[in-house]
Amino acid sequence: MPHNSSPYLAEGPRVGIRHFTYEDGAEFTARARESKELHQPWLFPPDSAGAYTAYAGRLIEDPTKAGFLVCEKQQGGAVAGFININNIVEGGFQCGALGYGAFAHAAGRGLMREGLGLVVGHAFGPMRLHRLEINVQPGNAASIALARSCGFRLEGFSPNMIFIDGAWRDHERWAITTDMRASGRSSRRRG
Repeated sequence: MPHNSSPYLAEGPRVGIRHFTYEDGAEFTARARESKELHQPWLFPPDSAGAYTAYAGRLIEDPTKAGFLVCEKQQGGAVAGFININNIVEGGFQCGALGYGAFAHAAGRGLMREGLGLVVGHAFGPMRLHRLEINVQPGNAASIALARSCGFRLEGFSPNMIFIDGAWRDHERWAITTDMRASGRSSRRRG
């Protein structure tokens, strides 16, 4: 029986995805500190050891969450970004809400697009989810472009939806289902 020695749950030509570990804290927080200008005002990933331990702990231990690191295969597994599935609901829903962020050194290189495709495939495969949702602030053009490029469709707009950086923020709601992915169809907003 062949032995698979890959550290990845799934991999593409340039990246692989794997779960968070507590040992990733030093690299993750260093990348988060380097990427503050890229992330804010949209995203506030943990940038200290204590904050990372709490954050990773929720992703590792809470069955309603799954966290994935997007790692560059040609760079010795360097962390390029992260994609989390939150609020996983089983039963009749089989749904989860995605959150993600690229780190500055990897932004604009297509690594997160490849990584998001791998996470969607993993979610619809081994995790047996049916639907994934992304909630994006309307001004976050890079995040909207990523959702659109991976086949998510715009489903609506929710004013004052999520509390971020001290205020309730409006969000666009994007989603993809197993059926949409299998057929390659989506309703993409042009703009």
